[in-house]
Amino acid sequence: MSKVNPTDRRYTKEHEWVIDNGDGTVTIGITDHAQELLTDIVFVELPEIGKQVKQMEAVAVVESVKSVSDVYSPVTGEVIEANQKLEQSPELINHDPYGKGWIAKLKMEQPEELQALLDASAYEAFIAAEEH
Repeated sequence: MSKVNPTDRRYTKEHEWVIDNGDGTVTIGITDHAQELLTDIVFVELPEIGKQVKQMEAVAVVESVKSVSDVYSPVTGEVIEANQKLEQSPELINHDPYGKGWIAKLKMEQPEELQALLDASAYEAFIAAEEH
């Protein structure tokens, strides 16, 4: 069973997380559950700064020894920063998916989209249901 998911963020059924930075921007990444499923992450294709993404559109790609997976944006917005450390150390996602392993920061266009996402307890219930 994965670690408890932080309650300060929202989650998608595709296993991404998003945290509201309180200034109209959000930070996104993949969940602990997602990195466990992927196993050892060997490469991250980061989004370009300025890229416009719609909610649930692919924003990045994570490659592991097992598979290649799209990372979907939990919200609509513009990429304003990408975690350059992942280019040299993609395994940060495995070691610290909710901290140093963040993937990108976006300027939100529709902050209300956050409310439609799962909170930590709903996400944990979703994972539990998925595993049965």
